[in-house]
Amino acid sequence: MLNKTDLSRIDLNLLVLFEVVLEELHVGRAASRLHVSPSAVSHGLGRLRDLMRDPLFLRQPKGVVPTERARELAAPVAEILERTRQVLGRAERFDARKSARRFVIGAPDAVTGVLLPALLAVLGREAPGVDLGVRNLVGRFEAAFGELDQRTLDIALLPVSEIPARFTTRTIFETEDFVIVRRAGHPMGKRLTLARYCATPHVVVSASGDPQGLVDRALAEHGVTRRVALTVPNFMHALAIVAESDLLGAMPRRFVTQYGARFGVISCEPPVPLESSPILAIAPQVATNDAGLVWLLDTLQRVAR
Repeated sequence: MLNKTDLSRIDLNLLVLFEVVLEELHVGRAASRLHVSPSAVSHGLGRLRDLMRDPLFLRQPKGVVPTERARELAAPVAEILERTRQVLGRAERFDARKSARRFVIGAPDAVTGVLLPALLAVLGREAPGVDLGVRNLVGRFEAAFGELDQRTLDIALLPVSEIPARFTTRTIFETEDFVIVRRAGHPMGKRLTLARYCATPHVVVSASGDPQGLVDRALAEHGVTRRVALTVPNFMHALAIVAESDLLGAMPRRFVTQYGARFGVISCEPPVPLESSPILAIAPQVATNDAGLVWLLDTLQRVAR
């Protein structure tokens, strides 16, 4: 957006001013939010116009409207300011009771669904100003490592065992295994045989829509297959579908224990052994220098117990 020469001419406050004017679309209201005079906002916009070589905002009877160039700049300016706020926030001593930081956690929704109620209770008591962003990670977890490197994710909670050396980990759950879920009154009956299991249509959680998963790998070892009638992007959606249909679903045990009764479903052991793995909280090694992230890692371990 700016070359190296330009950077020596810019005041970071000009980007804050740009952000506020873009949100308010009114010079007077922007001035009120920034606690400056309207003339100061107009002067700042003039400096920005020179830097960006564009009018940025055009006057109209009820305020201003952004130019196409201003709309293009909105996302990169917001990213610059968010990164700057994160850097400055990490430079300060972290006090959970006074902090207003926002952390972004990525995990399968079956993991966050189990942890969030207890985590929110702890935040309410100990860190009332801390906010969370939660992203659903399903399937190809390797992409999460890149997002951790880029700091678009602060922490990832994943069922993986091989972690690159540049990351630090905490164990959240020692193991996570799967059970088979079906609605009460399902025509299959009480006894789940391998033949009945394979003959019944299934719902699979898949962000990409790929119907193959850990169940299919286990079935292949026994020389059988199943029919995947539906894929959905998260476990909560799958649980709701199972409750209202004759589809079967393989879902994490803790998740089903917490939400199964609410949906009126029943669970049983799978007809073949399925993979199990620990759930790890993963963050970049450099995060150990960030007191806020260390506090969040500690808190996640605590609520998991």
